[in-house]
Amino acid sequence: MASFYFYDLAIKREEKDFLQDNDDLVVSREAMDVFVSGGWRDWVDNQEFDYWELESFDGLRLQGYYLEAKEPTNKTVVFAHGYLGRARDMGLYGEHYYEDLGYNILSVDLRGHGQSDGDYIGFGWHSRLDLVDWIDKLLERQGDDAEIVLHGLSMGASTVLMSSGEDLPDNVKGIVADSPYTSVHDLFKYQMTRMFNLPSFPILNTTSIVTEAKANYSLKEASALDQVKKTDVPILYFHGNSDDFVPTRMTRELYKNTNSEAELKVFEKSGHGEAFAIYKDEYIKVLNEFLNDQID
Repeated sequence: MASFYFYDLAIKREEKDFLQDNDDLVVSREAMDVFVSGGWRDWVDNQEFDYWELESFDGLRLQGYYLEAKEPTNKTVVFAHGYLGRARDMGLYGEHYYEDLGYNILSVDLRGHGQSDGDYIGFGWHSRLDLVDWIDKLLERQGDDAEIVLHGLSMGASTVLMSSGEDLPDNVKGIVADSPYTSVHDLFKYQMTRMFNLPSFPILNTTSIVTEAKANYSLKEASALDQVKKTDVPILYFHGNSDDFVPTRMTRELYKNTNSEAELKVFEKSGHGEAFAIYKDEYIKVLNEFLNDQID
């Protein structure tokens, strides 16, 4: 049955061979050099992260990695990685937050990824609640004066946006969402047509039913768009205008529907998640201005 096939293909926790020859994920040579051999990888290897564990609301053991700043500070960034990624991937951004801005870092393996438990990929929906728990854990460590920024990439970007509609503490001062999708349903509908030349109806509807039975969420329910419509946390959006994997129009729609203060920066000739690697100086300039506006 097609719905079970697509569930296993995209949501079940296992190797995803279908992405290896995906033209929409072809990375520019400039970005690939940074991703594969950038100095940030050595930086991550040389840090002494504390291993944090968390039990999720549904009994999963989740893994996080905490790095205390060189000088005492109440500022912390919480990172959420992309699909099939892991916490250490966010060292690409973490080096700047740590070395240049002096932040503490908490980078987490989202459920179904890295060293965290989970036999399915939630595309951010259940992880939004895990992030709330990670924030509570941070506050236990840092106290009431903590100032927190959430920074996510791709699936992680949608995860932090999904968390934005929850009852977050006032300590969360800003959210950075790089290349997010509006909802899991919208993303699958786009990819089903683009990758498989298939109409979304009725396959997507039945896949959603399978997902609800196996992973306890529906594809339409998992909506970053619905969550940003009720958020009060300022959000900075990044996206590349050459992104064929998660179309730029999704971030534009999120931006237009964000209830809180919002900014959008679109980078020319930048594919999926490539902006920081290709336009690092410009990316950092926009990021720093946003952080300076939101953090005391």
